[in-house]
Amino acid sequence: MSKKDITIDHALRATWQAITKMYNEQAAQLDSTMATGFALLSIDPEEGTPSTALGPKMGMEATSLSRTLKSMEERGLIERKPNPADGRGVLIFLTDFGRENRDFSKDRVLRFNEAIRNNIDSQKIDHFFEVVHVINDLIQNKKIYNTSETTIKQ
Repeated sequence: MSKKDITIDHALRATWQAITKMYNEQAAQLDSTMATGFALLSIDPEEGTPSTALGPKMGMEATSLSRTLKSMEERGLIERKPNPADGRGVLIFLTDFGRENRDFSKDRVLRFNEAIRNNIDSQKIDHFFEVVHVINDLIQNKKIYNTSETTIKQ
């Protein structure tokens, strides 16, 4: 395929799949997954994080997040404690083992970003973030598809 034949969504999806594969290979060293690493990075290491805040923060559906947290708890990476500010809520805290795994995940993310920044001109990276911002804005503000347009007429 030539550059002009590749759609933008295909390039984004293929790149994200490559990144996911790379992170999962790294996480496998700890018998873990990228999703677990991402969750560890999303939990405040000092204050803990309300479980209800993790889903939106990570962009995960409640069922997937619930499975991930259950697995993390079984592996001794996190512990759940009642939220003193909200009697019905739960705070997620990292265990010492969870902090070690979080440090590993953080190192991998920083190394990836450093490698990209060392190989791509900063102006191109700035343009990349501008493009990503525009794409997200178009999607979030429904500027691509109008809901009345997407109705199939028979």
